[in-house]
Amino acid sequence: MEHRIIMRGMQNQLHGVAPLTHLGLIRAQGEDAAKFLHNQFTQDFVLLKASEARLAGFCSAKGRLQASFIGFKRSPDDILLVCSRDLLAATLKRLSMFVLRAKVKLTDASADFVLYGLAGSAVQDATAKVANNSDAPWAKTDFDDVSVVSLYPADGVARALWLAPVGHAAPAGAMLPSEFWAWGEVRSGIVTVTQPIVEAFVPQMVNYESVGGVNFKKGCYPGQEVVARSQFRGTLKRRAYLAHADAPMQAGDEVFLTTDEGQPCGTVAQAAAAPTGGFDAIVAMQISAFEAGDVRLGGVDGPLLALTPPPYPLLQDI
Repeated sequence: MEHRIIMRGMQNQLHGVAPLTHLGLIRAQGEDAAKFLHNQFTQDFVLLKASEARLAGFCSAKGRLQASFIGFKRSPDDILLVCSRDLLAATLKRLSMFVLRAKVKLTDASADFVLYGLAGSAVQDATAKVANNSDAPWAKTDFDDVSVVSLYPADGVARALWLAPVGHAAPAGAMLPSEFWAWGEVRSGIVTVTQPIVEAFVPQMVNYESVGGVNFKKGCYPGQEVVARSQFRGTLKRRAYLAHADAPMQAGDEVFLTTDEGQPCGTVAQAAAAPTGGFDAIVAMQISAFEAGDVRLGGVDGPLLALTPPPYPLLQDI
């Protein structure tokens, strides 16, 4: 209860603009750009509208997430993919192997654009003069060569990505410390795949199907059979939840149920220092372990995790 009260108090500090240097951009250009990405990712890029973005996963043949993206169109034949910078080079190389005869060019466009995170009042300030803009998650607003993509909120505070070509003036607003943005990312409950968790989860283990990250009606993509089987045959036994601990947590850390010494019950997918002390995390774990409640970090004698459900309804609850 105390932690939740603190979270409500921190909402007033989650306002401002943060440079997102930990993220990079892959650019797909050409008449086959949308079709190519459609055939590789968990999301539908063929029907992607100019007014929306897509959360998408790039899976291995075993259905495990190798990378995640927020993708959107700058023009019908020009798509940008925002991803973790520590995975960009390897992901670009892997994707390029599948281009073959497709009319698409893939490049690292990180140096061609500037990317900021907007939180709270900075979101409204950025789009105040734009008609028909939407704050629904994954909606996109364009103006003056700028693209703003609405994200899931953090503890009720609006959040968005702001992107423009290099040389464009930065968005207006007070500077938001990078550690506050990282904390807001965790509190939103939306996992960004980074190096420590490559191929650790199928998309549903980090709730991607519940937050617009998986389209079950589109055609095949690498790992599609595994992802579909997990969804429709009742084999999914892990979900992502929010956790708080007094001890440091980082992506890749294992967590344990006190009644089972030998086997971890979950893995930290993303973590950040909480501004008021301790650490917050998104932890993908066995549903039964979350229900049992006595989950520890690093071992059965490790720090106790305070667990809460994700801040959005899961698909089966909708």
